[in-house]
Amino acid sequence: MTLALHGGTPVRSTPWPTWPPPLDAAQRELVTGVLESGLWGATQGGRVVADLTAAFARTSGVPYGIAVGNATLGLFAALKGLGVGRGDEVIIPAYTFVASATAVLLAGAVPVIVDVDPGDLHLSPQAVGQAVTGRTAAVMPVHLAGSAADMDPLNALAARHGLAVVEDAAQAHGATYQGRPVGGLGDAGVYSFQASKAMTAGEGGLIVCRDEAAHEAIWSVCNLGRRLGGQWYGHPSVGWNLRLTEIQAALLLPWLDRLDDEIDRRNAFCDALERELAHLPDAGAVTLVPQPPGTTRDSRHLLMLRVNAPVDRDLLLAAMAAEGVPIDAGYPPLGTMSALTAEGARAEPCPASEAAARSVVWVRQSMLMDDPARAADIAEALAKVLAFRP
Repeated sequence: MTLALHGGTPVRSTPWPTWPPPLDAAQRELVTGVLESGLWGATQGGRVVADLTAAFARTSGVPYGIAVGNATLGLFAALKGLGVGRGDEVIIPAYTFVASATAVLLAGAVPVIVDVDPGDLHLSPQAVGQAVTGRTAAVMPVHLAGSAADMDPLNALAARHGLAVVEDAAQAHGATYQGRPVGGLGDAGVYSFQASKAMTAGEGGLIVCRDEAAHEAIWSVCNLGRRLGGQWYGHPSVGWNLRLTEIQAALLLPWLDRLDDEIDRRNAFCDALERELAHLPDAGAVTLVPQPPGTTRDSRHLLMLRVNAPVDRDLLLAAMAAEGVPIDAGYPPLGTMSALTAEGARAEPCPASEAAARSVVWVRQSMLMDDPARAADIAEALAKVLAFRP
């Protein structure tokens, strides 16, 4: 069978669902109302940002929320509000987006990059324990691809060493760990509303936390050093303007009503693909990266696949795209990024992350929103490409 890359017929010629999806009626009504009101900024007296933060905090199982311009700034603000600063160290996983590290640098702290579990690719508690020093101030678990990091051992380790826990939940809207929402399991959790995320306003982020003092400190960081309930031109500490707008909040608030249905749809597609992969001619050639222990609801922002068969990675990516089934290469290990190490980041040995960078590929969220019956397209394209012999 000739690959589409070499002139053959592609497996799929119809487009995949687009992301973000079209506005629904509730979004359209709320956005129009905000636009017509003229109350576009978060400080003009509108209520949509406040309603969004309150609703999102409830869904995260905590009392407090702060909406911000993006999740990178949210991670920075959470760290600063929890007292992390110059000279401190923050432990982060090697297999994550670069913003997990740059937010630490923005706070003046040192990212300490450690390895992930070789199976589920989430932050390894063992690696964290080995990396703790007298300068360690915080640990940043990442709920990768929509599944929950194994939080109980990480929280226990943090408690033993007196560390803050900031959850990077940028990809995990609606995910749960042992029945509890992610984001509210540590001292602070940060979600992203960037264009590719499960809820999006093009850009944006939201911080949730359970402690009142932490909330007030983080709020101050995001609001130019003001104090909650204090004078408008009173700035007892240094802060920044990191606020979300009412227009962005109007896109996001109605999304909470349909988020669970969209998660169910993505999980149904992933289940169907797992069944299809089990019937590939080479059994076990491609498998789903397993969920970490304790994940009770995977929001499936991405589906991570481990390619166990020998194949040239560049050929795989190019051939799959030509077959009408584009897949992504995934993250390079953070410790290999010279820009981070040049800024002072410290990288521990990360063989599991390096192996993942060679063998793991991603199926995009938009593709997971298709009819589960179309999961067969992905399996068929993989079988075709893996069977190719130059």
